[in-house]
Amino acid sequence: MTNVGLTYLLLIVITYGVLFRISPGRTRQSLAVAGQSLGRLFPLLIAVFALIGLFQVYLPPEAIQQRLGAASGWSALVSGGLLGAVAIGPPVAAFPLAGSLLAAGAWPPAIAAFIVSWVSVGVISLPVEAEVFGLRFALARNGIAFLAALLIGLLVGVVA
Repeated sequence: MTNVGLTYLLLIVITYGVLFRISPGRTRQSLAVAGQSLGRLFPLLIAVFALIGLFQVYLPPEAIQQRLGAASGWSALVSGGLLGAVAIGPPVAAFPLAGSLLAAGAWPPAIAAFIVSWVSVGVISLPVEAEVFGLRFALARNGIAFLAALLIGLLVGVVA
């Protein structure tokens, strides 16, 4: 666990301790809600970390650098955006995977495009979105979101 993780955990434990003294019933209710949320996310988190393990063992860093590395330029940026666009799940699941790709040599703008695209573009959910909002709206929203992901990736490259 990182220092940031330990700091968050310590602050949460202290907060729960203080709140338990003020309102034990509500604090127990809060813990129950937290436990339910953890129970819903636990299978996804296990899947994401298993996927990271597979990437790290079976996908050599050279392959990641070739597809998502800085030397690939625009291709890496678009690949990162496309990879995020077909992924599905809460953003919290994208961060460990993105961190693993970054550690393996991926280009930061490609990883930024991956994360933003994961959050804002929904290729898998496109049929449902088109059913609810109409095909034209769904295609326009997803297309603009994809372009925004690429632009944000480029901006991250300028800033970071």
